[in-house]
Amino acid sequence: MPPTPSRAWQRMLSGRRLDLLDPTPVDVEIDDIAHGLAFVARWNGQTKGDFAYSVAEHSLLVETLFTRMQPKASVAWQLAALLHDAPEYVIGDMISPVKNAVGAGYGELDQRLTAAIHIRFGLPAALPKTVKAQIKKADKVSAWMEATQIAGFSATEANRLFGKPNPDIIDGLSIHLRPPVEVRQDFVARHEELLAQL
Repeated sequence: MPPTPSRAWQRMLSGRRLDLLDPTPVDVEIDDIAHGLAFVARWNGQTKGDFAYSVAEHSLLVETLFTRMQPKASVAWQLAALLHDAPEYVIGDMISPVKNAVGAGYGELDQRLTAAIHIRFGLPAALPKTVKAQIKKADKVSAWMEATQIAGFSATEANRLFGKPNPDIIDGLSIHLRPPVEVRQDFVARHEELLAQL
């Protein structure tokens, strides 16, 4: 008799059961994503302040930066920027050196989840390479801001690791640490705003 396969699904607060190894778009809900991301800490929680800097807050900042850097980008690509780390609502956030150490398995899982999330919200399963690269640039600017404002990095060190950002792109933006419930609400609201424009 073959062994019983290990459970690979997670029950979400919405009641959905998301199969992490074979995710389907019908089991993806924005409220689950927003809730999970609002409780996942960036930088392994090693940030200053009374609240963790969440992946949801980071995602809102990346979408803002992406829109500033690509003012002619379509609403679809703005939505993709907002959702760029959405798989982390179930697989968590790992700092880049750990992702590299884990290897290809992490990347494959992330890709499967990303495809299901994208399809659920009307985006292509895989983004065009140019769009993905543009979102990555915004992600690096966000990382620079986070590193220097809340993670204890000097500007020199952040410049070396993430590249020195254009001051015009970050003008007027700063990191604010907030309770997860506020971030969750803002993430859902921005998602709904973008989805309504598609």
